[in-house]
Amino acid sequence: MNEIGSRLKEARLAKRMSLDELQEVTKIQKRYLEAIEEGNFEMMPGAFYVRAFIKQYAEAVSLNPDELLANYKLDVPQTSSEEVTHSIQSTPSRRKISRSSSSSKFVDVMPKLIVALFIIVLFVTFWIFLQKKLGNETVGEEEATPAVEYVEKEPSKEPEQAPAEEEKDDETAEQPAKEEEPAQPAQTLAAGEVQSDGVTTVYKVTGTDTLNLRIEAAGLTWIGIRNAAGAEQVEARAYNAGEVVEFDATANRFARIRLGDSTQAKVFVNGEQIQFAQNIVTQNIIIQFAE
Repeated sequence: MNEIGSRLKEARLAKRMSLDELQEVTKIQKRYLEAIEEGNFEMMPGAFYVRAFIKQYAEAVSLNPDELLANYKLDVPQTSSEEVTHSIQSTPSRRKISRSSSSSKFVDVMPKLIVALFIIVLFVTFWIFLQKKLGNETVGEEEATPAVEYVEKEPSKEPEQAPAEEEKDDETAEQPAKEEEPAQPAQTLAAGEVQSDGVTTVYKVTGTDTLNLRIEAAGLTWIGIRNAAGAEQVEARAYNAGEVVEFDATANRFARIRLGDSTQAKVFVNGEQIQFAQNIVTQNIIIQFAE
């Protein structure tokens, strides 16, 4: 086991994550994760993949991948120019193959398209002919229908009710207009400063006296909630897709949310979804009332 593998394994164990859970988060095969921890880079597809897998591993366990690779650069194989050139040259050939196969498929389908278009034209022509025929029959029926005479009824002689209506108008005018209730201020949720660790963002809440949290997991991700003193409020663990975490932090006036994979989670405050201020995978979200 080399030093960078030991550092990554220590961070994983500190987060209480198994290799199976790490495999679900990073989408990297378990055998490659074990090879990284043991420093067995020979079984990797190439040096390019070694560095890419280490970066994904580090992000999943809340380590800075660039700083990690810089500190242990002697332990990690360097990417050669031949590998980069090979990856660039192999891409156009695949595109050419896909284009040629697409052209041959189009040629095979062309006769079928022509036959289908011909059938559609015949159907539309028949439909127009049928509509014209039905329209002529309808006109003939209307001409054959005898006219109906309407006799106007004489207006009934009833006493006018105008005075009563005027009295109602006067009563309505005398009633004072109801005062409109002042509109309640709407909730605002603004992202504040990013703390020095680079992964924690503070959000200020105004216009409300409640702090109801809801976190929906769209895929496997680590979720935990702590108060200002660092005490755990909700069980911190890996949640699967479809699971929901709910917590009322009104009494605390503060909540610190830990997301192992923010791309697989949605955070709501009083029903309003938070738009993440940072585009990073692992991050901390602090929610608190504005002073």
